[in-house]
Amino acid sequence: MSGPLSGVQVIDLTRIIAGPYATMMLADQGADVIKVEELGSGDLVRQLGHRSGGIPATFLNNNRNKRSITLDLKSDAGREVLLRLCEDADVLVQNFRAGVVERLGIDEAAVRARSPNIIYVSMNGFGEIGPWCDKPAYDPIIQALTGLASVQGGSDKARPRLVRTILPDKLTGMTAAQAISSALYARAQTGEGQHVKVSMTDSVLAFLWSSDYGSQTFVDRPVSVQKAASFIDLIYETADGYMTVAVNSDKEWQALTRALDKSEWLEDSRFLTPTLREANINDRLSLIQEVLKTRSTAAWVDCLEAENVPCAPVLHRKDVIHHPQIVASGILVETDHPEAGRLLQTRNAARFDKTPAAIRWGAPRLGAHNDEVLGAAGYTEGEIDALRRQGVIGEEPEAEAAE
Repeated sequence: MSGPLSGVQVIDLTRIIAGPYATMMLADQGADVIKVEELGSGDLVRQLGHRSGGIPATFLNNNRNKRSITLDLKSDAGREVLLRLCEDADVLVQNFRAGVVERLGIDEAAVRARSPNIIYVSMNGFGEIGPWCDKPAYDPIIQALTGLASVQGGSDKARPRLVRTILPDKLTGMTAAQAISSALYARAQTGEGQHVKVSMTDSVLAFLWSSDYGSQTFVDRPVSVQKAASFIDLIYETADGYMTVAVNSDKEWQALTRALDKSEWLEDSRFLTPTLREANINDRLSLIQEVLKTRSTAAWVDCLEAENVPCAPVLHRKDVIHHPQIVASGILVETDHPEAGRLLQTRNAARFDKTPAAIRWGAPRLGAHNDEVLGAAGYTEGEIDALRRQGVIGEEPEAEAAE
């Protein structure tokens, strides 16, 4: 057995990032994920961004450990192939817009008629009901709707800002992967499959509520305008770069004053208690900033670490991969891909000591596993050839063109 989900088969109809990221997490943890792609073009991400051997980095980083087949789901024969694959599958995941799976005849009812205990997963932007359920959803739209952009702005009066990574997509993927694992556990207890629904809006709002919606938590005492705790963030300029320092307790504050040689701050009436330090946060952070400008990042890290003050340099991506802690953690691994060459990627973040996750193979060429997957589903060579002639599964796959 390799991976805690070994033996689980997943039919993956998802595209772009949120769905493929979710199913890659399952694949890393041992699931057999069959990625069903559109004839000719496949997942849109195959066409985007920096690439090697014809395969974009983003596709490689969201689709490893999967098998790819191409299928014309708009045809009766293509739909029948998918439903036949579902008969042996444990999970089907789709992220089509509202109404599409019904038009294609692959909605939950149609799939469950062929596979009664399957876990059917629907991922979307806004959910299945409401005035926005039919709207297209991209990451910045979700950041705006959920308040994430205003949280990033710092206060309700400041200019909203986007998180400069597609957090809603990836967070939704993680939410879906966790939910699928829970649904599999529930089925093991009850024998029944179920419909799991995950929206980007729900995922991000639930994520934010944990720490950013205190102003709206008390029903009878809401805060109408969210004020900024500080107009200064915790990124400080040093003589040669940037760093962060974060202290909360009295013990940490005292250690900071020693490291910065500012014992007089301990007598300052603005900073005598955690409550006062929070109330006077702009003054406190401004003073810290003036001191940190006087020396290099490395010099300050040494001083602060000597006093056990939480701190870190701000690293660029090219430097992150060489940091001793990152290297020691083993989160980054190198593998060889038959088309894209040598790859550096993160392993699955969760570590299982009895059933370790693994990168078994790289992201597949489009339709690379048509014959293999259909053969395992009981199709003969003649039937597979017939499907290919009919344009249901596409031509024999070729290696990606190098670029």
